Amino acid sequence: MKNHVSKIFGERLLSITEVSESTGISRNSLTRIYYKRTKAINFETIEKLCDYLQVPMSELFEYEPIKTAEN
Repeated sequence: MKNHVSKIFGERLLSITEVSESTGISRNSLTRIYYKRTKAINFETIEKLCDYLQVPMSELFEYEPIKTAEN
C-alpha cells in the first residue's frame, strides 16, 4: 500500500498541526500517517482527510499487489 499523504500535504503547503486543528484528527495520528509509520488507519480518519483535502481515497492511498514468483 502506497501512502501519498505527505506528498499532498507538501504540494499544498499544509502542516500536520493545521490539518489536525481543522479535522479533529489527533496530531499523533497524522504524524504516524504522514511519516508512514502506521499499520492501520480508521475509516473515519480516512473520511475526514478526504473531506478536508477534497480528494478521493485513491489519491491518498494506492494499492500495489505483492509480487509473487507466479507474477
